[in-house]
Amino acid sequence: MSSIFELFSLQGKTAVVIGGTGELCGAIAEGYASAGAEVVLVGRDQTKAEKRLDAIHAAGGRAYFLPTDASRKADLQILLDQVLERSGGCHILVNGAGVNSPTPFLDIPEEEYDRIMNINTKAVFLACQVFGKYFVDHKIAASIVNLGSMSGLIPLSRVFTYSMSKGAVHNLSKNLAREWAPLGIRVNTLVPGFFPAEQNKKVLTPDRVAKIMGHTPMNRFGEAKELVAAALLLAGAGSSFITGHEMVVDGGYSSMTI
Repeated sequence: MSSIFELFSLQGKTAVVIGGTGELCGAIAEGYASAGAEVVLVGRDQTKAEKRLDAIHAAGGRAYFLPTDASRKADLQILLDQVLERSGGCHILVNGAGVNSPTPFLDIPEEEYDRIMNINTKAVFLACQVFGKYFVDHKIAASIVNLGSMSGLIPLSRVFTYSMSKGAVHNLSKNLAREWAPLGIRVNTLVPGFFPAEQNKKVLTPDRVAKIMGHTPMNRFGEAKELVAAALLLAGAGSSFITGHEMVVDGGYSSMTI
């Protein structure tokens, strides 16, 4: 039987973290680096990337940044080619880029709908295509971790397009898990509860925060570091028989009724 360290070790692995310049996936990227993986931060913000790289390098980890528009398939193919050239392979893909908006449903402009769907759904779809083909063609027992949302599981008010986009991510993850399970490629969804981050600041008004706290048994928001252990489990050997799973980290929110 493997030791507990082997079950969670990512030594010898390369992890591509799309959205790794953000708060939640940035914490996941740091966690993967601390577990021994070489981490590729993917995003658009050079300043945020450099700050995260500094933290990883200061802790003795290995990481680099590749700016990419994840909503474009051609850019994702270039990303994969760059990773293979620089790291020699890829074993873990995290799809975590995301945006949100509190616009009332009848007022949502088509441009806003397209922007949210392109980043939250299309980018996940295309990354799974590009990296999935590499995993399939090269017979790599890879792990794909897609960032879902509570709104992808249950209806939440005021975030209509976001909820729709995340519901699609949940569905895609289960479909791919079923499709690729015989090949040893695992696809799971990491489902954060309420974690303050750049994408949801506009919707966290005082009245909404009060409602969230009233529905969260732990009576607080999650901290980015509290996603790391779950993300690490889904990426490593410890979850070798877990696929198509929605791993919820929500302080009890989804278990609350009245």
